[in-house]
Amino acid sequence: MEMEKKVDFVEGKMDWKGRTAVKHKHGGMRTAFLILATFGFENMATLALAVNLVTYFNGVMHFEISDAANQLTNFAGTGYILSILMAILADTFFGRFKTLLISACFEFVGLGLLTVQAHYPSLQPPVCNVFDPTSSCEKVTGGNAALLFIALYMLAAGAAGVKATLPSHGADQFEEKDPKEARQMSSFFNLLLLAICLGGVVSLTLIVWIQDNKGWDWGFGISTIAMFLGVVVFFSGLPMYRIQAIRGTSAIIEIIQVYVAAVRNRNLTLPENPSDLYEIEADKEASLEEEFLPHRPIFGFLDKAAIKRGQNDNAESLNSWKLCRVTQVENAKIILGMVPIFLCTIIMTLCLAQLQTFSIQQGLTMDTSITKNFKIPPASLPIIPIMFLVIIIPVYDRIFVPLASKFSGIPSGITHLQRIGVGLVLSCISMGVAGIMEVKRKDVARDHNMLDAIPVLQPLPISTFWLSFQYFIFGIADMFTYVGLLEFFYSEAPKGLKSISTCFLWSSMALGYFFSTVLVKIVNAATHGSNGGWLAGNNINRNHLNLFYWLLSGMSFLNFFLYLFVSRRYKYRPGSPMLVSKDDKKEDEL
Repeated sequence: MEMEKKVDFVEGKMDWKGRTAVKHKHGGMRTAFLILATFGFENMATLALAVNLVTYFNGVMHFEISDAANQLTNFAGTGYILSILMAILADTFFGRFKTLLISACFEFVGLGLLTVQAHYPSLQPPVCNVFDPTSSCEKVTGGNAALLFIALYMLAAGAAGVKATLPSHGADQFEEKDPKEARQMSSFFNLLLLAICLGGVVSLTLIVWIQDNKGWDWGFGISTIAMFLGVVVFFSGLPMYRIQAIRGTSAIIEIIQVYVAAVRNRNLTLPENPSDLYEIEADKEASLEEEFLPHRPIFGFLDKAAIKRGQNDNAESLNSWKLCRVTQVENAKIILGMVPIFLCTIIMTLCLAQLQTFSIQQGLTMDTSITKNFKIPPASLPIIPIMFLVIIIPVYDRIFVPLASKFSGIPSGITHLQRIGVGLVLSCISMGVAGIMEVKRKDVARDHNMLDAIPVLQPLPISTFWLSFQYFIFGIADMFTYVGLLEFFYSEAPKGLKSISTCFLWSSMALGYFFSTVLVKIVNAATHGSNGGWLAGNNINRNHLNLFYWLLSGMSFLNFFLYLFVSRRYKYRPGSPMLVSKDDKKEDEL
């Protein structure tokens, strides 16, 4: 009877009333599906903004194309980088469930404010055609600009909280020690991308079409309703969730403590025997064996954080900013070891930013007709790789992974680092193809004497579907790199850091968006001439976007070889699923 109780209760998880969670009553795939549905609604509400907001900035708020692109990447980057702060707040003060719910409400309010501004002409600059060379369009200023940026950055803050907590809260619904639930958790991460894609299908078709044909107020309004539905669906699962207890301290703060203590102890001498470094007694946490990590002879300068100054150092009296336990130091080493991998993936989002900005502007100049009576909005072009992903993700998860794992002995089929590498190669190819497609588009404009044609009103005689090649290739790169990164950071992170592990992915994306803004400005400054630079002005037919794409392709190519160098030297943490899988395979062979 005692044994049955032990199996039924989930260690470290509570229900919404603060009682210990029961395995068959709380959590599992049924609650995970509610969380996936929430992410789907959230992506339905926001993905249209990611691909079409540059058109709103340019056509309605009258920013120049390059400025509009920078406003979008700054907005997106802020949303990703704030996820770190939201993870700290979730771990230390509010918990993941409350942080997620509050953040979703922030997104709802931000979308509501955008809807209000788009509906009332008095809250916008005077109507003007920015593509008419003779017009002098007034950019949004004053209180209207303040309203725009308040709405945008409320939306960014809300999105940050959702991204920081939703994947981790979803993973909380499974117990890693249970083999069945561990496999379900692996599927959850693949299904997370599928949920994003399904939400994206609606966003890139229905919402983008409404924005372009019925008005921005209607488009933002539908996004607001979708966000509201996401909040309702998420809240409906409250009685069934497994809720992680608030730790009272953030894992990120614990990592910072290691560096502060190491600097403070920099003049102390390391003991010859690593066992003399500080660690709490094992019998105090005998039931949590994973909380104790063995000392590894790497990044020795961090070991100084665990040097005991005297015999009286103990768990009750120590100052964590002066003395850290060995396990805490090893956690810092693991994170430091992942930094080179993290840095090599930033350029992936730098490339993605161009597909959400300049590629949309390319599409505006082209023929978007599917039939005589129906035209596809250029911002809907990413639907092509997303539709493909909707089909391929289940195939990848249910067919490729089990088949590959039989040969490799790895539950995910191929290692996370291999999966990331495949995506980096494909992103390089995508940018190269984008440059070729831009040359073809400009040749058509030149051959038909349409270099000064007004986008949308005077479309070039070339189908916008030529751009689908670059979107298609990058869509597959998405599946490999971003999901691979999510799994890599989650599986490599120590137990105390899993709750904020997804923030490393969002931080990588944030830096990619910010660097895109910087790179655009650098390129314009470096190529400044009679036309103001490769990407200057509103006439995309007379700039040199193809050279910018090829620059990104070359940078991605060099980055891939740097990634090969650092990934081959990466050492998996003790107890990593990759090491355990390889050991199990060797035992089976013997």
